[in-house]
Formats: sequence, structure tokens, C-alpha cells
Amino acid sequence: MTNPAASLVVHARAPGKINVFLKVGAVLEDGYHEVATAYQAVSLFEDVRAWPADDFSVEFTGPIDASGLAVDGSNLAIKAARALARQAGYRGGVRLSIAKNVPIAGGMGGGSADAAATLLACDTLWGTDATRDDLITIAATLGADVPFAFTGGTAVGTGRGDQLSPALAKGQFHWVLALADFGLSTPGVYNELDRHRERHAQDIFPAQLQPTVDANVLQALRAGDPRMLAEALHNDLQAPALHLAPGLGQVLELGEANGALAGLLSGSGPTVAFLVADADSALELQVALSAARLRVVRATGPVHGARIIHD
Repeated sequence: MTNPAASLVVHARAPGKINVFLKVGAVLEDGYHEVATAYQAVSLFEDVRAWPADDFSVEFTGPIDASGLAVDGSNLAIKAARALARQAGYRGGVRLSIAKNVPIAGGMGGGSADAAATLLACDTLWGTDATRDDLITIAATLGADVPFAFTGGTAVGTGRGDQLSPALAKGQFHWVLALADFGLSTPGVYNELDRHRERHAQDIFPAQLQPTVDANVLQALRAGDPRMLAEALHNDLQAPALHLAPGLGQVLELGEANGALAGLLSGSGPTVAFLVADADSALELQVALSAARLRVVRATGPVHGARIIHD
């Protein structure tokens, strides 16, 4: 006799993100920094499928090379599943298969999207009846970007980036993403930022302990105006990331010379996100960057956060 649950699969999807604004506060005694960021969820999605199992496992598919990712208990998706099982008192496990479309260690929150989609998939698979707030609370314990991958859309993040306030955004923004063939360590980029600030202490204003998002960014998002947003894009982690990977500067120059309204590193990089005026401009820039042998994808935002997909 077959077990009907064995063939049950739940499919959840969560988006990657671009930080259209990121201000990093001064380093705190515990080594962390408070941030003020404006997140936009974009149409590069992680697809998580979950099956009942006795233990916890994860495998990866999709166009992104995931051969270097951990598949043991240190993987963020496994951590998410175990955290929900603990809270719900669930004694079984889950087999996860994740189709990766968001760059790894690319500053776009791919691992966070995996965790958010896993929480939703496992909640549905196990019938835990956790509330949305319950799942977001668990998400916040897993990493600063996980709650946003769960909620999606456009939001302001403060604290470590996990204290979210929805932001109004009108219309659709078009992005062209230049994907690097290497990753950058987020802690490494933050450490380089601290060194950068020490080196240039005489030339730059001291960092605030509690930074805020520039009002011009929120106004541009509310207006749905890509040109206005292009003027307001900012990322404090860009200078240290460029110091660690100088070749990214040439990518930024190339995109801006071929029609981008502006470009910036997403999060801690090394993905370079170019904002363009419309879909036609996005296609033209994709062609130009592809001709320079860069790996390029187009995306739009904002998009929904984690949700169940009915195949």
C-alpha cells in the first residue's frame, strides 16, 4: 500500500532583491552595524519544492551553479525548516529541491529567498497553521534579508535591515543585472567598509549610529519615476566592494555608457544593477552588455514576496 503523503509536493517561490538605497551606520561594540535601506523585490525567483521526509535534506537545480553551496545543517533553507519544525513541535523532516535563479553571494538575497520560501512551503506541507506574523518572526531569526523575501514588494528596512516598513511604489521599474562569475563575502565587504572609513577619516563625515533612508528615494518610488530614482540610488557598500573587486568599476562604466540611467552594486555585490527607463531600453542594454561577454539578465520590480505556486 502506498503512502499518499509520499507523493505530496508543495511548491513555494520567493524573490531576490535590490537595495536601491543602503546607508550603513557606524560599527557597534558587537561588530555589527545598523542600516537604513530601501528594498525592492525583483522578478528573479527562487523556487522551492518540499516533500515529506523523515529527516532534512536539500538539493539544488537551475541555471545558477550551486555546486559550492552547503547541503548540510548550515544551509539556510535547512535552518528555516528546522526552526519551523521546532516551533510547531513537528517531528518529521522535509526533502527540499531548490531551483536557483538568484546569483549566489551576489548581494541579491538568494539564500534569504530560499529560507523564506522554505518556511512557507513547510508550513503548508506540515499543516502547522502558523500565522504570517509567526513565519516573519522566525524569518527574522535567520537573517536580516529573510523577512523582506517573505513580504516582497517595496519596503524600508532599519535596525539590521529586518525591521520592515512597507513603502509605497507606483508602476514598474526595469533593471538589467550584470552577474559576476565570483561572489563577495558580506562580512568581508562590511569589514572593508570599516577600514575604508578609517583610511579616509579626515575626508568623510563620521557615520551615524542610526542612519535613515533619503526622502528623495521614497519620493521617487512613490512617483514611479525611474529618472528620479536614478538620481537617488546609493549604496555605502559600493566603495569597499569596488576596492575588493576593482573590475566591477569597468562594468558600471560600461552600463552607464550604453544607456543605463544609473548603476549600483546590489547589497554587498558583486551583482551590478542598472536602472533603465523602460523595457526597450532594458533589452538594448542587455544586448550591449552581452556583447561585452557579460552574463546579463533583465528583471522588473516590485514583485510579490513568498507565495505558494499551484503547479
